[in-house]
Amino acid sequence: MTTSYMRMPEMDGLEATARIRAMDRPDAASIPIIALTANAFDEDVQQSLQAGLNAHLTKPVQPDVLFETLENLIKS
Repeated sequence: MTTSYMRMPEMDGLEATARIRAMDRPDAASIPIIALTANAFDEDVQQSLQAGLNAHLTKPVQPDVLFETLENLIKS
């Protein structure tokens, strides 16, 4: 069973990530992609990471977690 995950107007976040990662661009594999979603189950996090996202943050946004995640991804 598939669910609509990280909803966006044209495609879900997992599909968008797959398309970005598959692009023929030098930065496609390394550009940071972060999920910001209400889907907070462990399986949701695993699905995000397996799809190629760098991080999975849940709503409501915790500013300190957001800033730490951004800082870690910018440094790497």
